[in-house]
Amino acid sequence: MPSLRLGSIAPNFDAETTIGPINFHEFIGDSWVILFSHPGDFTPVCTTELGEVARRAGDFANRNVKVIGISANNLKDHHEWIKDINEYGAKIGPTDVQFPIIADEDRKISTLYDMLDEQDATNRDAKGLPFTIRTVFVIDPKKVIRLTISYPASTGRNFDEIIRVIDSLQLGDKHRVTTPVNWKKGEDVIVHPAVPTEQAKELFGNVTVHKPYLRTTPYPTT
Repeated sequence: MPSLRLGSIAPNFDAETTIGPINFHEFIGDSWVILFSHPGDFTPVCTTELGEVARRAGDFANRNVKVIGISANNLKDHHEWIKDINEYGAKIGPTDVQFPIIADEDRKISTLYDMLDEQDATNRDAKGLPFTIRTVFVIDPKKVIRLTISYPASTGRNFDEIIRVIDSLQLGDKHRVTTPVNWKKGEDVIVHPAVPTEQAKELFGNVTVHKPYLRTTPYPTT
């Protein structure tokens, strides 16, 4: 199976989820999607993550982003886990997991997306199946993979960073710009290297030339 890279078409699949059966490409539709995986239900770090995703539902909706989790357990376990997530999450803020979680007990989808941990004797569950790793895929409406991040089991994901990257990608798709180090929405952006300076001035008006290859402009508001 070829490796999935940035720019690859996200493989399609059919799956059972906590909101019913889905076809992944149909689920994406005309939206952006965050697909994020978990080694298993009732795990502490992942419990905090799913609660955070639920609490930030509005942030994702405002960006036309759907979220969908995947965990190597069955639907019954998923539904029981959601109760724990909502109960624990309520200590931090209103938490109601409405997004789907894929049941991937046989690891078929995890294998398709190469979301498996190094397969050695210490990284297998009680059934002898390899553990999944905690991976994030950001996929655009054309079903193209635009971001991948893999996290160790011990470190919770930073959804501020994931949203920041989505803001950058969506802005770059709309305007001919890229974003600098530590960029946040609303800050100055970089004119795309393929845009000549005179054309950039026509497009953006205010362009600061730091180097011939490094030109910045205020955050586009149109």
